[in-house]
Amino acid sequence: MKYLITFFFLVSTLYAQAQETYAEKLGYPKGSKVLILHIDDVGMSYDSNLGTIKAMEEGVANSLSMMMPCPWIPGFFKYLDKNPNTDAGLHLTLTSEFGDYRWGPLAGKPAVPGLVDKQGAIWPSVMATAKHASPDEIETEIRAQLDRSRTMGWEPTHLDSHMGTLFATKGFLERYLKVGMEEGIPVMFPGGHNTMISKTAASAGLTQEVTNAIGKQLWDANLPVLDDLHNISYGWKGDEKMSDTELQAYKTKRYIKTIKSLKPGLTMVIMHCTWTTEVFPEISGSGPTRKGDMLAMMDPAFKKYLDDNNIILTTWREAKKRRDSLNE
Repeated sequence: MKYLITFFFLVSTLYAQAQETYAEKLGYPKGSKVLILHIDDVGMSYDSNLGTIKAMEEGVANSLSMMMPCPWIPGFFKYLDKNPNTDAGLHLTLTSEFGDYRWGPLAGKPAVPGLVDKQGAIWPSVMATAKHASPDEIETEIRAQLDRSRTMGWEPTHLDSHMGTLFATKGFLERYLKVGMEEGIPVMFPGGHNTMISKTAASAGLTQEVTNAIGKQLWDANLPVLDDLHNISYGWKGDEKMSDTELQAYKTKRYIKTIKSLKPGLTMVIMHCTWTTEVFPEISGSGPTRKGDMLAMMDPAFKKYLDDNNIILTTWREAKKRRDSLNE
């Protein structure tokens, strides 16, 4: 009977540990929803920079990542110079998807020929990059983008992946994780319960067992780990005939509905906040959904929902500080 009791005690202990979220491991209260409200594509265009700044300064967005090969990076670094505590990481860019507005790899064609198409730009799709580029070339370009950030005086708070390209093959993912762990930079990877991202992860061959194992590897490398990833807002396009007020209400409603469905833990909520000028339609037709993201982050109704429901907002910078403190 003694051994049976011991056995059940061990089983219950292991089960309890398995249920502990990475948010709890970082010291956030048990059962809390902890969100990073994160803006992608910063530096991609003037409009992207302006929308990001408005969403962070006039709204509740609190994190961002930059596309280092893009033309408007220097413009955004002027903002960083004045706001050195910004939670700003690298949106590692291994595609150049817009027909008339393109960029090439920072490493240069001789170093990464498999990343370059007939226009001298990076391939326009994830599939094309996965077909032509090698893992070695991917790592070379990741490090070139990191080097540019450091050359410009900025140590990124985290790494993530434009269009999910670094999740396209096992070799790409390994190099992405490798650079993060070697450089001590947190990486966007859902290594927890993955409730919202589970279907997307499974389609990329990342089973729960695999993602949990990678999450443990990142944690053991002294990096914070996400419990889940909210990456569906780009598809909330609304109606192009909507006024700004209508678009804001539509997007806010969608954000609130999906955040209600999240399980407790640390979740990165991805968005693309853009103040669309008359130029942006010449780059992309995604202006309405991007403007809607910006308007939702600036909506008092969204902030009230977060406050009323005790949603905790954090950043990659704060998560890394908490992870580091566990080693002191």
